[in-house]
Amino acid sequence: MRFDATGKVSLDHIYTQPDPRAYFSVLRPLGYCVPQLAKPYFAKLIKEYRDSQHIAVPKVLDIGCSYGINAALQKYDATMDELYARYGDEDREGESREALLARDRELARSRQPAQPVRFVGLDTSASALSYALDAGFLDDAVHADLEAHEPTPEQRAQFAGTDLVISTGCLGYVTERTLKRVVEAQGTHRPWMAHFALRMFPFDPVEQALAELGYRTIHVEGVFKQRRFASPEEQTLVLDTMSSNGVDARGLEAEGWMYAQLHLSRPHRPSGPNDPNREQS
Repeated sequence: MRFDATGKVSLDHIYTQPDPRAYFSVLRPLGYCVPQLAKPYFAKLIKEYRDSQHIAVPKVLDIGCSYGINAALQKYDATMDELYARYGDEDREGESREALLARDRELARSRQPAQPVRFVGLDTSASALSYALDAGFLDDAVHADLEAHEPTPEQRAQFAGTDLVISTGCLGYVTERTLKRVVEAQGTHRPWMAHFALRMFPFDPVEQALAELGYRTIHVEGVFKQRRFASPEEQTLVLDTMSSNGVDARGLEAEGWMYAQLHLSRPHRPSGPNDPNREQS
């Protein structure tokens, strides 16, 4: 196994395949479940935004969206167990990408959205974004590395009018630099945010950067399982990283699972459809 600088096992290869089979086949034995745990929180936040801001179809930007998992869970009321069965079963190994896409398009056609919402995905993997778009999970996709580059004028236009920004596990690799660039693409409009971030990564730099942009952050009480450690070596390396960051892993990561926390950030000044500074996409 290869490990990155944080001690986590490198799973880069599962995000760059032409379809999600490797993603689900590798993560299934690890019990990866945070999108399922995040699902009701995102659904509640989307509804709250729609009702309070009077936006009929909120625009959600999913940072690190990979194959559009959060979008599938929200738009079509899919579950992680359903997706594991859809892509991770051995009898799917011989299917073509087009056959998988045909079944996914049928899923999108056969289920009315659980609630009206438009999903835009941001990721560095062109393959994952392409699949999520072709399957009908994402409504738009931005292929960009905002850690390294400013968004192009076209990408800024895609970001404009975002109502909510979400993520499930990418913060730590994605930093406040990406979030600032997404927010700055909104003009003075400020989307709401909900980030499930691994406890091993300090959230303070993100919170401080968002505060400078006019946000107040609330840390939701409790923790959420992300996945099991892939090996004892990964656990040891991650626990070392957590210890160096001053995070107490006793009773949580020390017992064999990685855990995330939910951070909710909202602007001090709420904005709605009548906000003259809210750019439209």
